[in-house]
Amino acid sequence: MNKEQTLGTAEILFSYVCWGFLTLFWGLLSHVHPVYVLAQRIFWSMGLLFVVILATQRFALLRAAFVTGSVMRICLLSGLLISLNWGLYIYAVSSGHVLDASLGYFVQPLLVGLIGIFFFKESLSFWDKGAYLLSFLGLLCMIFYTRAIPLFTILIASTFAVYGAVKKSLPTDPIVSLFLETLCVTPLALPFIIWMELSHKGSLGILHGSQFLLLPLCGLVTSVPLLVYSSGIKKVPYYLSGILMYLNPTIQFLIGIFHYRESPSFGEKISFSLIWLGILLSVWGKLKLRKQG
Repeated sequence: MNKEQTLGTAEILFSYVCWGFLTLFWGLLSHVHPVYVLAQRIFWSMGLLFVVILATQRFALLRAAFVTGSVMRICLLSGLLISLNWGLYIYAVSSGHVLDASLGYFVQPLLVGLIGIFFFKESLSFWDKGAYLLSFLGLLCMIFYTRAIPLFTILIASTFAVYGAVKKSLPTDPIVSLFLETLCVTPLALPFIIWMELSHKGSLGILHGSQFLLLPLCGLVTSVPLLVYSSGIKKVPYYLSGILMYLNPTIQFLIGIFHYRESPSFGEKISFSLIWLGILLSVWGKLKLRKQG
């Protein structure tokens, strides 16, 4: 591994660790309405990304994307999808469903693979097929033991997987596209923030002193890992990113158990075990194919 790949690996690891520990950050705002927190996250992310665009002089790229109708329609769709995903996770933390949310991010790469098969005509290796089978059995076990469909898991996994598929068709700079995504949903977020404050349901009266800094930090903790990830993903083999991505939900899972004191049910234990076994099978297959190649 050369210096560039080492740097890229470090950047990707940094991003995944940040995303895992974001569970603790959203917990600091658990007493604030989750949709209000989401709106603040959108607004401050948009503002910070605009500063990045100014600093990196991406005006020409921004102008070209802004006047292209097809690009703006895709940015609107992807903005709605990522906002829904963000909101679901914020609500999961505030309502005590961290384990369900972490399971969603374990399942998400598998859904990405299914989208690749059916929409992008990609193929699966023998190992990936085994991983899909075990993960599907894991979800069936959870449904059987809980007598309920794990909505958090399915919604979090599907919104992010579809978001990735939509982004795949977006022919523009990743920083510009993320800015436009947040810009497209800001007209929904900003009026909601104002309405919540006017109706005394926002942050005023709930947050005090330095706690108000948590609101702009919503944009910082959202944008910085994404920007670092965008840099790192260009420097390492894609298979390595796919292996490391499981670090994020693993951290979330451990925080859910040891910090938020959530206790997985018997069905959830079986489900997680089968999905983890599938992940190990998929990782083993990727490493073996890489070695053979």
